Amino acid sequence: MQRALLFIDKVSTFVGRAFSWLIVALTLFISWEVFSRYALDAPHAWAFDAMIMMYGTLFMMAGAYTLSQNGHVRGDVLYGFFRPRTQATIDLILYVVFFIPGVIALTYAGYYYAADSWHINEHSNITSEGPPIYPFKTVIPLAGAFILVQGIVEIARCIICLKNGAWPSREADVVEVDVDKLKEMVHVTDEDIQNADRYVAHKGEAR
Repeated sequence: MQRALLFIDKVSTFVGRAFSWLIVALTLFISWEVFSRYALDAPHAWAFDAMIMMYGTLFMMAGAYTLSQNGHVRGDVLYGFFRPRTQATIDLILYVVFFIPGVIALTYAGYYYAADSWHINEHSNITSEGPPIYPFKTVIPLAGAFILVQGIVEIARCIICLKNGAWPSREADVVEVDVDKLKEMVHVTDEDIQNADRYVAHKGEAR
């Protein structure tokens, strides 16, 4: 079971990392458009539509990855103080009552939303001769399917936690720097840091 859960984590992580490159493409594209608009006096009418679609695709396709890393924002400030079994109970209820129905509705409605867009060869009406948006709308059910599969994995984790009293492991990825672990790695204590601060301050006064 754990191997299957980690495999889905890896898939979600791969998809999230792959689409994360859109932020690089978006940055370069916006920079070029600003240069083209103000330096060359040659703006592109379709640029705004392209920016929206690139950012929207990145946002939606990163959903499953963020869920696999337990990175979505929680509104309950008390959640972190609960025992794992209590956390799992809360998560399980929320997943079953709200998450699963909502994501199924998103995927189901998104499929027909995208199908209609393909059927009419829909183009953006924000600007004249806007770019096609049916590929962008196809991302909605695709992202919903990835999030749904990852959500089922999270439900399985909740059930395992309820049985074992501890959360099962996740696929590790880049996280924010843990200062305490960093100190352990370089063998530095708080006292060493304070002594270094005093030394730097003393050198500054001497000058």
